[in-house]
Amino acid sequence: MRKIALVAAASAAALSLAACSEATEDAAEATTEAAAADAEANMEAAGEAVEAAGEEVAAEADEAAAEVEASVEGETEAEAQAD
Repeated sequence: MRKIALVAAASAAALSLAACSEATEDAAEATTEAAAADAEANMEAAGEAVEAAGEEVAAEADEAAAEVEASVEGETEAEAQAD
């Protein structure tokens, strides 16, 4: 009788560990997927910020070039930008 009770207790413990292990694996998978989604969103946001900064720098460089050209050529900045 003691052997049957011992086997039953060991079986119950094994099933409990298996269930906990499966739940832990599911939680770890969900955490990994969430982290990957966050990383992707952050990369997209960073890319957009870099692109916007590049466009801003390009616009400022165009304005500076027109200003220098206008000064050198003796024309207005609007005329220099049109060239």
